[in-house]
Amino acid sequence: MYLGIDIGSSSSKAAILDAGKTLVASCVVNMGTGTNGPGDVLAEALRLAGIDRGDVRYTVATGYGRILYDAADKQITEISCHAKGIHYLMEEGVRTVVDIGGQDAKVIKLDAGGSVVDFVMNEKCAAGTGRFLEVMARVLGCGIQELSDLAGQARNDIPISSVCTVFAESEVISRLASGAAREDVAKGAHASIAKRISGMCNRIGYAPIIAMSGGVALNRNMVKMLGNELGEPVVASPHPQEVGAIGAAVYAYERAAGKDGGAA
Repeated sequence: MYLGIDIGSSSSKAAILDAGKTLVASCVVNMGTGTNGPGDVLAEALRLAGIDRGDVRYTVATGYGRILYDAADKQITEISCHAKGIHYLMEEGVRTVVDIGGQDAKVIKLDAGGSVVDFVMNEKCAAGTGRFLEVMARVLGCGIQELSDLAGQARNDIPISSVCTVFAESEVISRLASGAAREDVAKGAHASIAKRISGMCNRIGYAPIIAMSGGVALNRNMVKMLGNELGEPVVASPHPQEVGAIGAAVYAYERAAGKDGGAA
């Protein structure tokens, strides 16, 4: 068995592969680095796989908190692991990965074999991330899971022009106070992220097939609006939250088997 663990700022993910081929367990715990999240997600993954920790031959850690996880045999960047995970889940054809997590967003360009060619990352501002949507959901008085359906009910386009999450929150409050419909404002928040991610895609030179990973890929409206903005279909990857952990598990197998070329 081979374990991948992805420790983010707000959640921890784990995946276990049998012989590097069959995904036998994957799970998410909504606690990240500096919490019990890594331990909890490991325990849950082992339970789902029906194995003990001693059955794991090799472990690769990735994500924001990977350096602090001393139970791993190797730490590999989330850029490499997301590329590896997408290639494992979707095989050939994906050339652009859009990963929108809780605190950052990445666009990764792949070659035909699934290796990283280039990437661009937004990690200095919460705009264009899951955190931005969480703030919008709170202001709109709905759960983050309800935000997609709310935006889908919009009848008008209300742009959210602020690129900073703090200023965007004030702008949304002002829009609502002026009588704007919650549905229209929700759509505007989605459109704001789509435009920001589209700009990142244009900077790197994206190409189809475009796959979306990260927790925001669970938001159907966001996936659709990004595709509309890019003028190309965007598909949500299978197991979008666990893509990095799955890629880390594939690397664990390759490292143990001596097949890995040396990802950073």
